[in-house]
Amino acid sequence: MNKKQKILLLEDDEILAQTMLQILEEENYDVILVNDGEEVLEATYENKFDLYLFDINVPFLNGLDTLKLLRDAEDLTPTFFITALRDTSATLEGFECGCDDYIKKPFDLDELLARIKAILKRKNPSIKYGDITFDLLENRVFKNDEEISLGLIEKEIFSLLIRNINMTVNKSTFFDYMNRPSDSALRVLISKLKKILDLNITNIKGIGYKLEKL
Repeated sequence: MNKKQKILLLEDDEILAQTMLQILEEENYDVILVNDGEEVLEATYENKFDLYLFDINVPFLNGLDTLKLLRDAEDLTPTFFITALRDTSATLEGFECGCDDYIKKPFDLDELLARIKAILKRKNPSIKYGDITFDLLENRVFKNDEEISLGLIEKEIFSLLIRNINMTVNKSTFFDYMNRPSDSALRVLISKLKKILDLNITNIKGIGYKLEKL
């Protein structure tokens, strides 16, 4: 099972918000629902999201101003504005704020889901290996939906293996990522990865190691 992708939904229309929440959760997304822009800033301070779905006309701090603040803080999380606004100036302002797309109310839920899947696929490229998922952008490792804690060098060694499934990675390539490279130190790292992640790694004697194809 892959880790759930996390969505922050800003919508103050209670009926629409609950409908979207139900649909998104049925699609196995982890969704946090907030009602105004100030709650968005609190939520993004405490959590990391894969996607923002923002209504524009919400209380206290509207969606446009909220996204401006997030972008000013170098938060580049993909963002869709969901709005009933129809004028071109509002649309242009949204793109100037840094949104990735607009979805006009009323909208088709299937279209919304298709757009979400498309942008998340681009944002979160990953490599899957059995019950293991390697997030290429964030360099994070998950097994059965649980993040696995690996040291920096262990993660680099694992990255070399999973990026080259069924191919032998030369020892010298591994050594480039190690502080004190040696055959014995590499052997210890490989053994630890095999134990933690239950990997089928083959020692190609005198050459290197290979993560066997499942």
